[in-house]
Amino acid sequence: MSDIDQRMAELSPAKRELLRQLAARQRGGQNRIQARPRPERIPLTFGQRRLWWLDRFMPGMTAYNLPVGLWLDGELDRAALRAAVQSLADRHETLRTVFRAHDGEPFQHIFERVEAPWREVAAAGDDAEESSADALRIAREETARAFDLSRDAMLRATLIETAPQQHLLLLVFHHIAIDGWSTTALLEELQRAYDALRAGGAPTAEAPPLQIADIALWQQETLGGEGLQPQLDYWRERLDGAITTLDLPADRPRPATQSFQGALYCSEVPVALYEKLERLARERQVTLSMLFLAAYQALLSRYTGQDDITVGIGVAGRARVELEPVVGFFVNTLPLRTRIDGEPSFAQLLERVRDGVLGAMEHADAPLDRVLETLRLPRSASHTPFAQALFFFQNYPEHSLAMSGLQLRQAHLIDLAPGSAQGDLSLFVNQHGERELMLEYSTDLFDRARIERLCGHLLRLLESAADAPDAPLSALELLTADEYAELAHWNDTTRELPADATLAAQLQAQVERTPDAIALRFGARELSYRELDRRANALAHELRAAGVGAGDLVGLYVERTPEMLIGLIGILKAGGAYVPLDPTYPADRLAYMLEASAARVLVSQRALAGQLPGAVATVIHADADAVLDERAERAPAGGAAPRDPAYVIFTSGSTGKPKGVEIQQRSAVNLLRSVARAPGLAGGEILCAISTLSFDIALLELVLPLTVGATVLLVDRDTARDGLRLRRLVDEARIDVMQATPATWRMLLEVGWTGKAGMKIISTGEALPRELADRLLPCGRELWNLYGPTETTVYSALCRVQAGAGPILVGKPVDNTQIHIVDRHMKRLPAGVPGELLIGGDGLASGYRGRADLTAEKFIPDPFGAAPGGRLYRSGDLALWRRDGTIEVIGRIDHQIKLRGFRIELGEIESVLAQHPAVTQAVVHCREDRPGDKRLVAYVTAAGDAPATAALRDHLKAALPDYMVPSAFVVLERFPLTPNGKVDRRALPTPEAVNGDDGDEAYLAPVTDEEQALAAIWQQLLGARRIGRDDNFFDLGGHSLLATRLLARIEQQCGVELPLRTLFEAATLEQLAARVADACAQQPPDDLEALLASLEHLSDEEASARLAAALPGDGHG
Repeated sequence: MSDIDQRMAELSPAKRELLRQLAARQRGGQNRIQARPRPERIPLTFGQRRLWWLDRFMPGMTAYNLPVGLWLDGELDRAALRAAVQSLADRHETLRTVFRAHDGEPFQHIFERVEAPWREVAAAGDDAEESSADALRIAREETARAFDLSRDAMLRATLIETAPQQHLLLLVFHHIAIDGWSTTALLEELQRAYDALRAGGAPTAEAPPLQIADIALWQQETLGGEGLQPQLDYWRERLDGAITTLDLPADRPRPATQSFQGALYCSEVPVALYEKLERLARERQVTLSMLFLAAYQALLSRYTGQDDITVGIGVAGRARVELEPVVGFFVNTLPLRTRIDGEPSFAQLLERVRDGVLGAMEHADAPLDRVLETLRLPRSASHTPFAQALFFFQNYPEHSLAMSGLQLRQAHLIDLAPGSAQGDLSLFVNQHGERELMLEYSTDLFDRARIERLCGHLLRLLESAADAPDAPLSALELLTADEYAELAHWNDTTRELPADATLAAQLQAQVERTPDAIALRFGARELSYRELDRRANALAHELRAAGVGAGDLVGLYVERTPEMLIGLIGILKAGGAYVPLDPTYPADRLAYMLEASAARVLVSQRALAGQLPGAVATVIHADADAVLDERAERAPAGGAAPRDPAYVIFTSGSTGKPKGVEIQQRSAVNLLRSVARAPGLAGGEILCAISTLSFDIALLELVLPLTVGATVLLVDRDTARDGLRLRRLVDEARIDVMQATPATWRMLLEVGWTGKAGMKIISTGEALPRELADRLLPCGRELWNLYGPTETTVYSALCRVQAGAGPILVGKPVDNTQIHIVDRHMKRLPAGVPGELLIGGDGLASGYRGRADLTAEKFIPDPFGAAPGGRLYRSGDLALWRRDGTIEVIGRIDHQIKLRGFRIELGEIESVLAQHPAVTQAVVHCREDRPGDKRLVAYVTAAGDAPATAALRDHLKAALPDYMVPSAFVVLERFPLTPNGKVDRRALPTPEAVNGDDGDEAYLAPVTDEEQALAAIWQQLLGARRIGRDDNFFDLGGHSLLATRLLARIEQQCGVELPLRTLFEAATLEQLAARVADACAQQPPDDLEALLASLEHLSDEEASARLAAALPGDGHG
């Protein structure tokens, strides 16, 4: 290795990058950019094209208005200041340039001279503070005034007087004309011009040797055509397979079309922390920019749960030495992708970010729009791929603020902000001055409180990374001590359980309190507490005689009759645990459950004797004529202990075989005591029991009433399944509390049930949609939503539902239950950030019967609890804490899908679809009926006539991005259900099976004149042979450049001008043609004045007669 090679190898990455740029500048010196002859239509630079395109997409947007404010204290020469501002426009072409288009292709037109707009105004106020505040208000209003890029000068000035010797000078530029680097040069030039004019001289009149138009022509010559191809190839390879969306948790759903409305939040970086970060950057041989970027990406990873993070980073674009003094817009946005998989440390992440940044800088000429076009990514009006989160490190050269006879202070950008945002979230790090973090955020998505917390988490992460850079990223802290204390408070649910925490003990205690009260009502049959107890005791003695002891499993194979309850209680009194076996289940499934439970004894009924589910040692009939002798007065001695099993419920398993969940006695007692308080059940009340015994919620229906002195109204199977019969029963019987799944409540409403005054309604088993909740709220005294997996004893959280527009929450934990929401590294997440919901506490099951492997996978050690041996259950649900300590379940983690680079939560689509007035229920499923062909399919049920597919699609497009709109819609009479009343997603039919072989993909030829005209234009632009009404412009290969050309052709041929965003909102031929037709209808005719003159002299009768004559006849002669 030569000496030169050795010295280069020893350079830090930052120095190597500097060396590369210096070498490039030297080579560029041999081929310097020169001023060029100007053609009639001067092209735009790559950066300018992007901002022009955005302006066409959203006319009137102010996200790229760039305000600069200067407080001027002292004797001001207004004429000199105005002349100094004018001198800026005189010297720099970019400030007197307008942007127009020819056949959809933008070009810049430079005026020889323009009068820089100048306005003087006085602020109102009784004192200096009020006047200053009013001056800032005026400045914000001026900053929020849009530029017309085709007509306006790119600079306007406002001088606001707050006192005779105090002014605020506001300069508002459009970003298409200048960047942040340019503002430094312009302010210095303004100061020199003012000083020269004050001294009786004149500002520099000589134009700079290079202007931005020269750069645009140079780019076209050197980087046009194939010049960019090597760089585009780099980005294609770099971004292959990357997730294009960054799903930051938000306060509101993403709108279908970006509004670019936003706000700013600022926070200083503490001096001590900043110094630690500088030291860490030196030690790890990275720049401060790389360090802040790494921390930002680490935070975004923790917030989104994604380990593949792409952030748009702004680069100055001034690597060539001759570009440094040029005033103009050179910034390019580069999609910096960083993989955060493999549990890296922060130091290792720094290396990944450093390598990514250096690679990006080597290929920094490729504009983001060209990169996106190369990748052929689907475009959406709701966001820009790879650029929802942006990062800018502002290290512009510092300059001193001084003008002759004046003291200057620069106004803070946050005081001038126009209320706009370039993306979802942008982090600006200011290296000089205040050394602050500034977050620009979309107010469509985020509230200020969320951004304030996010900024605090970023600072906390930076502090943690500076202290332990070699620790795994997952070990770096986000939460503050106050936030940990808040989580502990929300989980403070401790309530003491009785020493005899068994179901049998609780039942016996209630028999002794209310022996003559009615315990069970079934049709015309009634059993008092004493009668039910004696029957159960007699059965318990039989079971004991058959060898059933504490903790033994006993099959319970009975119909929905009083014997079901007698059998259940008898098993508990014998010390055993019941295994419910529903006679309606398939025989093979029942046989497997019985075999897996290893139950030796089965409690059944004589009517079922001929169809027993499997071989057992002993069968005892609960409906046999039992001898109610003195043994029936009390249960056998030596029953179950609190930690013995109470029951084993078999639930569906991923292998196709059900798995048995074993619940302890004390867990069941804890649940019943908690639910008795809230939602609440009191002595003398009646609870309507309709759930199958094999559904864990049956515990609440069958046992809870008998521990508080209430009555079980047991409903037979046929009535429970028949909406009309169930409605009749609910209407006629006295019922105080009833629980059911949303599917059952919906069934009742669909057969005309209007509610029952005073009844407490409990929804459980699956998510309660808001639209269903709103229909149920008037139907009873209270509506409750109860949540919990079988593995945590029926319910883990509950919430009383209130009227409103927000999602239905699952509320707060039940007694002796802790809920944690964690990321994939088992780190607790702050409020508002979704993660997996883990459940701990007294409700946890012992595990899966005979499945130690699955138990170890789903029941994990509790790293957060103080008690030794604590466990947590992994629910697989995606949830978040809300700021008030309640919990919102968003959906299933396994219902999050990735489709064409987008991460999609199916529950969000279902929620919007369910809001359509014709839809009663909605399920969205990601199907892969052909290998590699994934698609979203929406299934709906309707109250009346089936809604049209187009209506459903338009409804979703109005609220969701295009990529979340299903490609097929299927209307069903009813959804297939599991035995527990939940939607059986695996049984949903293919769209082709319902809609026909062509599904939604049948070709529909253009019909209207507008559709046919557009189809011809699309064929010319896209090279497609056949265009159908449902074809999507972007799916056929359209991109941003073709979009502008398309709209130009529409204007030429149809005479209407449409904003660019129209094509994103209405991307199919049919939709766009309808927009064109609407626009044509609103166009006034060319001879409007003559038409008006011909009509004004007519009377109303004459006008009516002419109108009637102009209408075609009705065909009746």
